Amino acid sequence: MASVQVLGVGTKQPAGSVELDPVIFEAPVRPHLFHAEVRRQLAARRAGTHSTKNRSGVSGGGVKPWRQKGTGRARQGSIRSPQWAGGGVVFGPVPRDYGHKLSKKTRRAALRGALSLRAKEGAVTVAQGLALDAYKTKRVVEMLAGLGLAERSVLIVIGEADLHLETSARNLPRVSVLRVAGLNVYDVLRHERMLIDRGALAALAARLGKAEDA
Repeated sequence: MASVQVLGVGTKQPAGSVELDPVIFEAPVRPHLFHAEVRRQLAARRAGTHSTKNRSGVSGGGVKPWRQKGTGRARQGSIRSPQWAGGGVVFGPVPRDYGHKLSKKTRRAALRGALSLRAKEGAVTVAQGLALDAYKTKRVVEMLAGLGLAERSVLIVIGEADLHLETSARNLPRVSVLRVAGLNVYDVLRHERMLIDRGALAALAARLGKAEDA
């Protein structure tokens, strides 16, 4: 079981140490699970509202544009046919849902693997005192600088809702704040570092710490 120092925000001094759950932070790293889960997440985000009209949806064309024979031109049945300008589209996109499912066990294994990868890289920082008492982006910048995470791509993980922190970090392009309930593989992998609130570790263990389905 790995032990990491807990840093105090604003004090620049260690505030003790904490053991990281090996089920979560020492799990097998399986890149193919990352691919499957990220693909599922991004597919679920697609709106799927693209649409075209086929020949039944285009206006006009109730009669033949000219008679069948005798004109010297190719026979035509309707100006709604695909070969006409303004006609229907053949096999065009229609509204659809791109979402697909992965088993809960697969998704948990992928998230554990992503967290274990960041821990193996030494990219996980645990701190206490991350909560803010006001909406102030400058406070978040100062907090990250004090923890040695300035100018880095950082994912801040908190246990419960903290509107001051979540809103204050919204203006920072390389910083994201997620609650444990919303922690996901895509956001873990797209940030270089993770900053986890000490109080969030218990919630993380409650969500992912069951060894029976690891």
